[in-house]
Amino acid sequence: MSLISSRRRLLALPLLTLCAAALPSFSIAQAVWPARPIRIVVAYPPGGISDNIARALADRLAQQLGVSVVVENRAGAGGSIGMDLVAKAAPDGYTLGFSSISPLALNPHLGKLPYDPAKDIAPVASVMYSPVILLATPAFEGRDFKDMLVAAKAKPGSVRWATSGLATVGHIVLEQVQQGAKLEFTHVPYKGGGQQLTDALGGQFEVLSTNLSTAVMPHIKSGKLRPLAVGAPARVDTLPQVPTFAELGLAPANLSSLFGVFAPGRIPEAVLLRLNNEINLALQTPELRQRLIGADNVPTVGRAADFARQIAQESDNNARIIKAAHIKAAHIKAD
Repeated sequence: MSLISSRRRLLALPLLTLCAAALPSFSIAQAVWPARPIRIVVAYPPGGISDNIARALADRLAQQLGVSVVVENRAGAGGSIGMDLVAKAAPDGYTLGFSSISPLALNPHLGKLPYDPAKDIAPVASVMYSPVILLATPAFEGRDFKDMLVAAKAKPGSVRWATSGLATVGHIVLEQVQQGAKLEFTHVPYKGGGQQLTDALGGQFEVLSTNLSTAVMPHIKSGKLRPLAVGAPARVDTLPQVPTFAELGLAPANLSSLFGVFAPGRIPEAVLLRLNNEINLALQTPELRQRLIGADNVPTVGRAADFARQIAQESDNNARIIKAAHIKAAHIKAD
């Protein structure tokens, strides 16, 4: 062996040793995760149902993982502000997001975003879906969904349909019904659900689409608001007499608000799988399931890959309906 070859071998040894040492340390870092507090960024204001569920989930995960799990609210731009914070965080499993899937499946079709929903965000686990319910107000004299269609057909535009805003899930449901039934409604968009509910009780329009929640349930029970249809995979346990849009022959309108946990896009696979497993375990605990069901939400479980597939499918559906209906939303701006 030449002197030059021997020297090359000696010079290469420290580099090989360094690379070999680095591999176990990376694996060890994943194996001991989590070693410090975890932050969950909630993409909505404090006090709402999504915030309450996120905090309950955080408490349960803290018990399971043995570290603090803190919640931080970053609302605005239809959830895109909070999701942007997650997208730009270190992909180490210590910053997570809690949101509906709209910042990934709806907002990208409405305006330019500061993150790439396909690359910068990793779906970790679905947590719940919140059914979208169509309600009749005192201004509507019909009895059921069929009567609403008859009224809209008899006089196009006469049935006023309120939503909590342009390009919301409730608005997408409206557009799907219009296209599927080949009818025309008058859209009444609000900026949120509070004033929408007040005006509904006052009969300012005929019907509204909103998420089923503890805010609307008392008015359904009292008869002031009458349920006509629900967007959900199956009939809701608390309203078993109310058919889904799919049962009524309008499957594309059978939408609900799906919520879940997200992470930065380059999170290590081992950490993502661990998080998915821990969240699924948490959702099976009686206390968290009761918290969800008590707020008229439905717990979900499943693999991260299945959650990602659901988001991609809804994104494709939203792109089609938004293009066909020429929907635009000025509020989608996060940069």
